Amino acid sequence: MHGSAPSVAVVGAGVIGLSTARELHRRGWRVQVYDEKPASGASHAAAGMLAPAAETVWDQHALYPMLSESASLYPEFAATLEQESGRRVGYLETGTVVVGAEAGDRAELDELAALQQQLGHPAERLTPSAARHLEPALAPQLAGAVHLPQDHQVNPRRLTAALLQVLEDARILVRENVTGLQTVGGRTTGVRLAGGEVRPADQVVLCTGTASVPGSPPSQVRPVYGDILRLRLPAGRPRLIERIIRGLVRGRSVYIVPREDEELVVGATSREDGDPQPSTEGVLRLLTDARRLLPGIVDTQLVEVTARARPGSPDDLPVIQRHDPGLVSANGFFRHGVLLTPWGARETANLVENTSDQEGN
Repeated sequence: MHGSAPSVAVVGAGVIGLSTARELHRRGWRVQVYDEKPASGASHAAAGMLAPAAETVWDQHALYPMLSESASLYPEFAATLEQESGRRVGYLETGTVVVGAEAGDRAELDELAALQQQLGHPAERLTPSAARHLEPALAPQLAGAVHLPQDHQVNPRRLTAALLQVLEDARILVRENVTGLQTVGGRTTGVRLAGGEVRPADQVVLCTGTASVPGSPPSQVRPVYGDILRLRLPAGRPRLIERIIRGLVRGRSVYIVPREDEELVVGATSREDGDPQPSTEGVLRLLTDARRLLPGIVDTQLVEVTARARPGSPDDLPVIQRHDPGLVSANGFFRHGVLLTPWGARETANLVENTSDQEGN
């Protein structure tokens, strides 16, 4: 970059917007991030599983390398963010045990384990007794299990708090919503705030998830709602599990994530009914299936029920694209926003920066 640093307006302060803003700030850009309620959407509800192996599903070959690469970036990303912010982000290399409740679940588990191994992930098939040796609180009657030692976790609420701390320290977070874009000659040149004020910017980056800014290009992102629970063990009770437990119960998926502070995160449903409120049926199913895998979960306290919309794309791949010489968007991260955070921030910043550099030559 030559001369004074270029400016960028990042619209949306979920985990992707916050991390992209931090990345551009680290590269020397003059950054402003706009969001009236930062880190209150899907990032607030997310469980934070960094699970490139467990998230492997059939026929998503373009997604596999993104998940694996981003997971490999996480140790340094978490460490440097903790240094900058003075806050812990809850990055834990706990590993994951995936279990099948019924014979049909075991068959599906075996097929996925074969694919995981084919992709280079350490995926060790376990007998039910071996799984219980790792996690004694698992139910005695399970059909099979797979150990994924390199699937880890981060606490998304701590992660976004650390990102917000960095941006607030740098005085680049603006707690206002953008209500429109300023465009001159087919190029986006800034953002318009609720009071009508226009803030100019050399580049604008839309990280708005399922929301949209009036006047922005049409988006194919759709809201996929998920219900998620947070439980807590009563004081003095021993921890139930040390590793993430993911499972199939008659083909239905459920996960249980243990936090450092004795919290357990249980999730998550997936529905496209347009209802932003938690589903009673969904909550019942999650608790029933979690109990099938981890009977001791009935001894916990239910402290929170949350529903949020994940930003789904047509092919479940993130959509990072340029719309005009001054406008970029990064959306559609679906279930993988937290895992893809360091990768998504880097790729979005590269698109912003490389185009700007080319225009300046």
